[in-house]
Amino acid sequence: MTHMVELTFLSDDMRWTEPVAINDLIIGGWTGRDKAKLEEHIVELEALGVARPVSTPCFYRVGANLLTTASTIQTVGTGSSGEAEYFLLKRDDGFWVGLGSDHTDREVEAYNVTVSKQCCPKPIAPRLWRHDDVRTHWDELILRSFRVESGERILYQEGTVASMIDPIDLAAQYADDVAPLETGQAMFGGTLPVIGGIQSAPRFELELEDPVLNRKITHTYDMANLPNIG
Repeated sequence: MTHMVELTFLSDDMRWTEPVAINDLIIGGWTGRDKAKLEEHIVELEALGVARPVSTPCFYRVGANLLTTASTIQTVGTGSSGEAEYFLLKRDDGFWVGLGSDHTDREVEAYNVTVSKQCCPKPIAPRLWRHDDVRTHWDELILRSFRVESGERILYQEGTVASMIDPIDLAAQYADDVAPLETGQAMFGGTLPVIGGIQSAPRFELELEDPVLNRKITHTYDMANLPNIG
């Protein structure tokens, strides 16, 4: 049985909106090109009790129904946090690029990474770019995120996507390991090391900047914490 979520996206030229069906969500993990920076992120998570991956990259499968363009998400307790990532979406007319947050329960992550990713919604921005339009300058795209606490906007992540495996190469790796991406499948491409250690916040902002075409995809979401009564 195919499980599908239908979300409405703004086109890359911002002239129309269109419902887009996504029936499968893959989270690419440990996707750093730079082995030193990859090791930095592994160490960040080891400090929280997360075991080292058995291979890099790896691919986590989670429910496509977790995807949401909502401005507020609900999470249990206060032990979860976001991380900015690009994602690659396969459609009938080729690959498209979007922006999302692999929001993860850090307490669960300490004993099972896959389950921790399934625990939380995955906020994504309601805008897509054609991959063909950014392919030739892909490595110049910039990812950023900010934690917002008590009105203070604190830089949390910043760097170019050049630090991660190129999305087409990552898709090729997935094809070798599992199967080629098909229409309706989306793949998150990995994240950047955080500034000041992994931390939660009541609001999370993220952006993907294209300095060549002078444009950005942005998204902001708030976290509503539900009680954890055990």
